[in-house]
Amino acid sequence: MDVLEILKSIFYGIVEGITEWLPISSTGHMILLEEILPMNVSASFWEVFLVVVQLGAILAVVLLYWKKLFPLNLSNKNRPLLRYDILQLWFKILVACIPAAIVGLLFDDWLNEHLYNSVVVAIMLILVGLAFLFLENRNRYQRARVTALSQITYRDALIIGIFQLIAAIFPGTSRSGATIIGALMIGVSRTIAAEFTFFLAIPVMFGASLLKLVKFGLAFSGMELGLLFVGMLSAFIVSLLVIRFLMAYIKKHDFKVFGYYRIALGIVVLAFFLIF
Repeated sequence: MDVLEILKSIFYGIVEGITEWLPISSTGHMILLEEILPMNVSASFWEVFLVVVQLGAILAVVLLYWKKLFPLNLSNKNRPLLRYDILQLWFKILVACIPAAIVGLLFDDWLNEHLYNSVVVAIMLILVGLAFLFLENRNRYQRARVTALSQITYRDALIIGIFQLIAAIFPGTSRSGATIIGALMIGVSRTIAAEFTFFLAIPVMFGASLLKLVKFGLAFSGMELGLLFVGMLSAFIVSLLVIRFLMAYIKKHDFKVFGYYRIALGIVVLAFFLIF
């Protein structure tokens, strides 16, 4: 195996693990990173890697939130086997995923060809950063309407899903950033908005990865399989740390710091590509 490419894969996994959960756009950072530190792989495999490496991050969510996500009660014989509260949560998650799933199935190739570029990423980094600042200022003295996952309605879930659709269309938006903004707009607390965003990522990323794998045809070389595994593993380990950090952080702070970061990075990226 090429040691340099393995190191690049590890680095990409680290970036994925950080940026997938912080609302600063994982895809945007990965596209920008490719401009600076491209992997020596085929264009078709790169498209697969960009999506499938996210599975490592998703497995971290499943591990950390297993008790909130697994609907069967296997430990307490005095309670019903099926936990209907968790089943309801999954139905709401699926409702929220419908808009992005439809667009992804119909327009995935077109979006990759026309919108996955550094200028679009930079513009969306700035716009979503401004949206975070606006919402946090607006909500400064307002009490959240939704403070528990069980309080999220199907209407809330669909609205959040529509915001997730924006992220599916425009790279640099950040899937987590868009869904958190949608949740904050309708009165969901920061911690519940973040948790619901984590859970939404599970079917979305599994579905996107499956779509990419089917299109690629599973014809991986040994080197390509190694790059995928190493990237996913590093994304998994880093995600465990970042998710815990984010949940602790937003219990005492708002999302403004991420808004400022997005705006600064977007300006730097625009300036770089306009000059060079």
